[in-house]
Amino acid sequence: MSQNTITLAQAQQWAKNWRDNPDPSVIAFLIPEIDLTQVMAERETVDVRTYLGIDDDNKCKLMIVGVNASGNDLIDDSKGQYIYDMTTACQPDCDVNSPLFNI
Repeated sequence: MSQNTITLAQAQQWAKNWRDNPDPSVIAFLIPEIDLTQVMAERETVDVRTYLGIDDDNKCKLMIVGVNASGNDLIDDSKGQYIYDMTTACQPDCDVNSPLFNI
């Protein structure tokens, strides 16, 4: 597994948690640069897709996967195609001076 990745089973559970109980207080996510550079470096990745989730500690998460030229998610550990997540939600990790925060 690569750095900052989670398993497919974890991602599925987190996505289900979000769909069962979305958190409207989350307005943004901070995405570490390493998540973006690692997913873009994966073979066949031309875009990224994100999924919302809630982890086992009840924290909102944004999961990141590579997407190929056909628009398909690239999720296959054996091919080095991972699900990335070290994101943090806003709130509490916000830029309170952002014009997008203060609306």
